[in-house]
Amino acid sequence: MTTPVPGAGSTPAVTPTATTSLQRSDQMGKDTFLQLLVAQMKYQDPGNPTSTTEFMSQTATFTQVEKLEEIASQNASLLALQRSLSAGALVGHTVSWTAEDGTTQTGSVSSVRFGGDEPTAVVSGAEVPLGRLTEISLPG
Repeated sequence: MTTPVPGAGSTPAVTPTATTSLQRSDQMGKDTFLQLLVAQMKYQDPGNPTSTTEFMSQTATFTQVEKLEEIASQNASLLALQRSLSAGALVGHTVSWTAEDGTTQTGSVSSVRFGGDEPTAVVSGAEVPLGRLTEISLPG
């Protein structure tokens, strides 16, 4: 019994590879925040120093930024683990995918290789990135 992937019409679409991290140059990280905090302390008016409450608030914000970065890193690790487990479960299943020349190929997954950005299914000796799969059927 085959179950097509929802949304796969008569023209198979190539799915882009998901990424586990995002680097944006327009966002400040914890290093930038710390530099701003040090500069503020260095150049503050000695006659009117930063209040203790304001300083504690800024320190708490810095701690939150650090913790959010830790959470983002842990989420990236969990995503990589989930993708690996999902890929391993494909062994023995019949899959269809869009080849480089645009044709639809079908075969049984004999193994899965982990390495690089994305796991690849090995089908009849060919390595197929998981993002190219258009249909997965139960073995049998």
